[in-house]
Amino acid sequence: MDKPPIHPYIILLVGVLSISTAAIFVKLAGDAPASIIAFYRLLLAVLIMSPYVLWRHLDEIKQVPKKDWLLAIFSGVFLAFHFIFWFQSLQYTSVASSVVLVALQPIFAFIGTYLFFKERFTVGAVLSLAITITGSAIIGWGDFQVSGMALIGDLLALLGAAMVTGYFLLGQNLRKRLSLMTYTFIAYGIASITLLVYNLALQYPLTGYDGNQWLIFLCLAIIPTFFGHSLFNWTLRWVSTSTISMAVLLEPIGASLLAYWILSEAITWSQWLGGAIVLFGLMMFIFSTTKKVKPKITHEILKE
Repeated sequence: MDKPPIHPYIILLVGVLSISTAAIFVKLAGDAPASIIAFYRLLLAVLIMSPYVLWRHLDEIKQVPKKDWLLAIFSGVFLAFHFIFWFQSLQYTSVASSVVLVALQPIFAFIGTYLFFKERFTVGAVLSLAITITGSAIIGWGDFQVSGMALIGDLLALLGAAMVTGYFLLGQNLRKRLSLMTYTFIAYGIASITLLVYNLALQYPLTGYDGNQWLIFLCLAIIPTFFGHSLFNWTLRWVSTSTISMAVLLEPIGASLLAYWILSEAITWSQWLGGAIVLFGLMMFIFSTTKKVKPKITHEILKE
């Protein structure tokens, strides 16, 4: 194996910092509807990707069979509603609560593989599931004590985790036949169309946002997407998927610290305690399922 031009752990650090900015940018977008923020994040990402994908992968796109297009449509719809629910949750609850609860996606994914792919639960997976549920309950109870609206935000974040699980599970199937760039381009494109239809149906304005908001839309398309998840995919050549999965778990910590510094969001005792328990449960889950779950699932986790 060739030597990487830059140490992979440095790239992982850049990736973690980049994905940690997503929730901050959403908060800074002000009164822009969640679905509008999601629409422009994905649309701009698709436009940026288009020249390269159409140059290198156009033939592959033309050869995608109808069955895979159908799966890709469902995948894109799941991704669109993941962003709607998650971004909406940030309008009701704190960055710390929202990002930690969305990070429960691996647990939802493992439940999905059990239901649809007959994966077996290990003792460690069951125990880690119980731990993460306990941590989530502590976060939810603490937020409910602060505000009923914050609890609604927590529930929306959990729905966002469930939606992205559908996206990943379908992606697990499609990635057996499609390249990373082709699948990502198609999924992002369909998600953009879904969000466009959603926004038009709700009569949300597609224009009229100020310069700062347009800059935020662009930053969302570039920083968490290309400097975040794309860099994680780059490091797969030199580090294990379990190492990257552990790095991704640092996002709630990074996002919470950025929210404290930039947005002056205080972190409550329930968020500290519940978040620590959730992250511990997720780390335990990764360790207990690394040898049990096919690597494809982890690959998909990196591409949101």
